[in-house]
Amino acid sequence: MSARSDPTVDLALARAHGLSDTEWARACTVLGRTPAWPELGVLSVMWSEHCSYKSSRVFLRRLPTQGPRVLQGPGENAGVVDIGDGWCVAFKMESHNHPSFIEPYQGAATGVGGILRDVFTMGARPVASLNSLRFGRPDHPRTASLVSGVVAGIGGYGNCVGIPTVGGEVQFDPSYDGNILVNAFAAGVARTDRLFFGRAKGVGNPVIYLGAKTGRDGIHGATMASASFDDGSEQKRPTVQVGDPFMEKLLLEACLEVMSKDLLEGIQDMGAAGLTSSSVEMAGRAGTGIEMDLDAVPRRAAGMTPYELLLSESQERMVLVARSGCEEEVLTICRKWDLDACVVGRVTDTKRFVAKSEGRVVCDLPVSLLTDEAPRYERPVRRPADLDALRGDDPGERPPPEDLSAFLLQMVGSPNLCSRAWVWHQYDSTVGASTVAGPGGDAAVVRLFCGEIEKAIAVAVDCNGRHVLLDPRRGAALAVAECARNLVCVGAEPIAVTDCLNFGSPERPEILWQFAEAVEGISEACRALETPVVSGNVSFYNETNGVAILPTPTIGMVGQLRRAADRVGAAFLRDGDVIALVGESTDGCLGGSEYAFVRGWPVSGPAPALDLDRERAVQRTVLDAAHEGILSSAHDCSEGGLAVCLAESCVAGQLGARVSIPGGLPEHRGLFGEDPSRIVVSLAAGNLSKLVEIARNAGAAVAEIGRIEGDRLVIDGVDVAVSDLSRVHASGFQAIVDL
Repeated sequence: MSARSDPTVDLALARAHGLSDTEWARACTVLGRTPAWPELGVLSVMWSEHCSYKSSRVFLRRLPTQGPRVLQGPGENAGVVDIGDGWCVAFKMESHNHPSFIEPYQGAATGVGGILRDVFTMGARPVASLNSLRFGRPDHPRTASLVSGVVAGIGGYGNCVGIPTVGGEVQFDPSYDGNILVNAFAAGVARTDRLFFGRAKGVGNPVIYLGAKTGRDGIHGATMASASFDDGSEQKRPTVQVGDPFMEKLLLEACLEVMSKDLLEGIQDMGAAGLTSSSVEMAGRAGTGIEMDLDAVPRRAAGMTPYELLLSESQERMVLVARSGCEEEVLTICRKWDLDACVVGRVTDTKRFVAKSEGRVVCDLPVSLLTDEAPRYERPVRRPADLDALRGDDPGERPPPEDLSAFLLQMVGSPNLCSRAWVWHQYDSTVGASTVAGPGGDAAVVRLFCGEIEKAIAVAVDCNGRHVLLDPRRGAALAVAECARNLVCVGAEPIAVTDCLNFGSPERPEILWQFAEAVEGISEACRALETPVVSGNVSFYNETNGVAILPTPTIGMVGQLRRAADRVGAAFLRDGDVIALVGESTDGCLGGSEYAFVRGWPVSGPAPALDLDRERAVQRTVLDAAHEGILSSAHDCSEGGLAVCLAESCVAGQLGARVSIPGGLPEHRGLFGEDPSRIVVSLAAGNLSKLVEIARNAGAAVAEIGRIEGDRLVIDGVDVAVSDLSRVHASGFQAIVDL
């Protein structure tokens, strides 16, 4: 089966491809022979952690994935939820971490391109893009160039393809010095009766290649994403794909036009592992086989081998399974959009993945061996031995700052709390004229034109890795709760979740314990808040030279507003309005807080306590109040605590406030404690009694804490001019990228 020029396949070569000795032995036993060179490549990518989820599947089964509005859960290109009247939203989040560290611009750009394809592959037109970014120390020698490259890549791709980048988050921590995170989220709208799936159905149906020509970029990208970094990882640049957003736009329109007609049985994006994974996954879902003619694959490089054609991760490519006899109509539409399109194979009943080149079989593998029967591991888990000591070192017990006013200014201008305007001014957040609220608020709001009906959704992403480090179960649940709270603050009812679970090596028991606990936390919070997980991604091996990132289970969430006009913002709007706190400060928790980070202390202390019944009551109160139209503003109280929450609302509205913090906590805990389940709202004084009634019915605490007035923020022992808050808030990020 091997060509004369192919290397001799043996255990050493298999190890170099990332296969363990046990996996190599199993492959040889199942096949009854040594795999050929192209087959070894196929096995290595399909059995990689990135494609097979071999260390995580045993835990992911615990996630809630069903609900009355769920039309498609995990296992397809994107999750889908019903938004009524025959319309739905498809959405997903995925990682592009390793490629973005190696080549920031193209790594981030192709991350955006890949997640957009996941959405329109379902038959949905993308309407919004978000991102969740993590970088190392602000003063690290590489941070400025990594930030600039990633932001430019996201903007360059998203702006050109014409999908608005409406929100996201950026955080800094030393743990990401050698392994940044770039998590991309996209959402699209579709008719519920016009959804498409990645299934190779119908024996004899033609398999069509569509999109850009295949090159040598991205070969073994999936394998690279399934390995830890070391000092030589920057030399892996050839494993990073190169994107073309203008080609993506053509591909998007061609696919949606083909989908508008009754021509297809299945469609799949060529993502990680390229032509191999897309074909194999489609056959696996349908219980069929595929026979591929590699000679027919369009290519942009001369002399490409079967191994390279099977593993290339060149961007902007799709696999379509057309109905027999419809291929010419499909090809005509695709060529109209100036795209390469040709028949490269057929669906078979063999349940095998067969690839031929120059009349010779170069790959012949059982589909099940590459999908359902890929390796699955129940690796050991172990609670970190130093965790109790870490939790016991409470930063709140250390002496507070002498000048709390000056410290609030320092907090507002700090790397994780300052304005991200430098980032989102580089994104087109309004293209398409559907953005109601773009970057800078608790959540973005997008108007959807569903035939003659107008709808609106809100989208947000969130995670605090420091809280997850201190208590993975609680920290992950906090991420779900905060993301839902962000949606509620703009007047949207949370519907469903996508996640991007970023962790170190699963081969280390302490890391896998973090992962298992985080999955449990997500499960508990999603069940309590009735937000099932409909899609997601696991990204392991985020570490360099054995040093792992903060465990970062990023949560993306979609919610629905009754009307776009009902949106609530975070800015204080009217002088004289009452400021109220929905929820209550309990411990003034400073474990893993921004307060500690700004003071230069390592992550320690207890993670904030989360009462999911209280969280649900707070969210219900604010959502009902928004529906009643009595709120002038609503803002989630999270990183930086109540003082930073109030400062952000003052800066956004350029109005001052006079506030007294309830609860009797020490000043620094009351100001900067990060207790969850709290939302600061403002409203006309005449509406306060209505808010109290709504809170009583929901079972939530509510208290008047102050008024909007003047041009200074006065909170007990703090007195700062709003103009000073605005100045430091606006300038903080520029200092990072100018280093």
